[in-house]
Amino acid sequence: MAAARADDDEIISAINVTPLVDVVLVLLIVLMVTASYVTSRSLPLQLPEAHRGDATPSGALDVTIDASGHTWLDDHPADDAALRARARAQRAEGTDGAHATISADRAAAHGDVVRVIDLLRDEHIARFAIRVREPR
Repeated sequence: MAAARADDDEIISAINVTPLVDVVLVLLIVLMVTASYVTSRSLPLQLPEAHRGDATPSGALDVTIDASGHTWLDDHPADDAALRARARAQRAEGTDGAHATISADRAAAHGDVVRVIDLLRDEHIARFAIRVREPR
């Protein structure tokens, strides 16, 4: 039978699209599941108040941003250079990787928080937590 089909010189005039539709539907389902997971992991817009929070790890770099945008490091005023130096020192002495806890006042500008996060990431501290409080 295979020899009989090999002798056919007919032009294929139809394409079976069923496998293509199956692949597209599977990709669509994967995209939908991934999008819902990413959305559920994003930070809520009503920070710094949250219904749930995890304990902060001990030994974390404690960075505070007040309402006027000033940065504090362990309750002492600090500029960007001091924060960079302290982040480098923590990264050098840490065995399980350096991490930081960021406490930002509700009135602090979003840009100030992003500046601190970028500064920490520049110093290879990618693990950080944003401190929140429980609602009243």
